[in-house]
Amino acid sequence: MSSISHALKEWAIAINALEQGKTIMLLRKGGIKESNGKFVVPRDRILLYPTYEHQQPALLKPEYQSSVTPVASGWHPQQVTISSWAEITDVLPVSEENTVKALLPFHVWNEEFITTRLKWKPRQPIYILLLRTYKLPVPQVIDYRTEYGGCTSWVDLGLGIDCDRTSPVLLDDTYKHLTTEIRQIIGSNLTFA
Repeated sequence: MSSISHALKEWAIAINALEQGKTIMLLRKGGIKESNGKFVVPRDRILLYPTYEHQQPALLKPEYQSSVTPVASGWHPQQVTISSWAEITDVLPVSEENTVKALLPFHVWNEEFITTRLKWKPRQPIYILLLRTYKLPVPQVIDYRTEYGGCTSWVDLGLGIDCDRTSPVLLDDTYKHLTTEIRQIIGSNLTFA
């Protein structure tokens, strides 16, 4: 495995849920600065980079709302703690609101988030990412750099973080069961971008 230097930026609350095994799913449409205006997954093994700026308690399920402290627009920590990496095992584009709502038990967001995301860039699907998450034995603290900022999904940290000696958050059978269940829900409603 060695080291990884590329990271996916995501709400800190969602990364925390991935690291605790409460979810294996992220919902993405991409940042404003995505290449060609579309969300693309350039790598299947990535570090998980926690963000705070756009977290909104009102868009989370009740059990996650109190764990978020809203921050001012443009705020970022002086240092970023990277404590996990993930293998993206599935990228499933979904456009049907009913299908996305059927996936509510599998992620941290609420119905308002789903409705809002589907309306933003309505011709583009929501991408369901299924992630096999691994905790680092020792979290790595890196200094924030301006190139990490902005509304983009992906950042190159400019340094590799050792991802050897890690174990998956969920057992193989548990992860396989969850991915099978999610794929069955998406089923015939799977769309292709």
